[in-house]
Amino acid sequence: GTARHDREMAIQAKKKLSKTTDPVERLRLQCLARGSAGIKGLGRVFRIMDDDNSRTLDFKEFMKGLNDYAMMIDKEEAQEIFQIFDKDGSGTIDFDEFLVTLRPPMSKARKEIVMQAFKKLDKTGDGVITIEDLRGVYNAKHHPKYQNGDWTEDQVFRAFLDNFDSPYDKDGKVTTEEFMNYYAGVSASIDTDVYFIIMMKNAWKL
Repeated sequence: GTARHDREMAIQAKKKLSKTTDPVERLRLQCLARGSAGIKGLGRVFRIMDDDNSRTLDFKEFMKGLNDYAMMIDKEEAQEIFQIFDKDGSGTIDFDEFLVTLRPPMSKARKEIVMQAFKKLDKTGDGVITIEDLRGVYNAKHHPKYQNGDWTEDQVFRAFLDNFDSPYDKDGKVTTEEFMNYYAGVSASIDTDVYFIIMMKNAWKL
């Protein structure tokens, strides 16, 4: 039911946007209004812009990233957000820290169940989920496109991984961070821990 969650989340986010004045919350809601992958997508835009691989952005890059991702934020608001993240006043922000803060907060119980699912999928235990990892865990044969002969088993696996992978740079590998980011998005649309945990247990047979 991720598509449904995504729609619900986008509607909720848009409603809240008109009420909130907190700049970080506004940015978070604008990302969530694009569905579970919204925050991840912004992260990818920043990664692409980080030419020197410093994993940091100065204000100009930050502003350009927001514009490239079509975020409705004026310069003053962007400056306010930037200053919140530039804790040491160095004029740059660490974008991993930025994305973690932007991610909707998840309770400890939710994080634990997401990690359980990740570990179950990460057969090789190397901290990355790949097609190889999925072979024994995820049954591709139930997929309608496999059943009607459109896709091979590997294509089903790849499409499955692409759900969690970031939209602009799908490499067929899903890191803990990408998996957590994805579920932070899903989690934002689910009110109770109990329901979230039941959903995860059913989805991953935990």
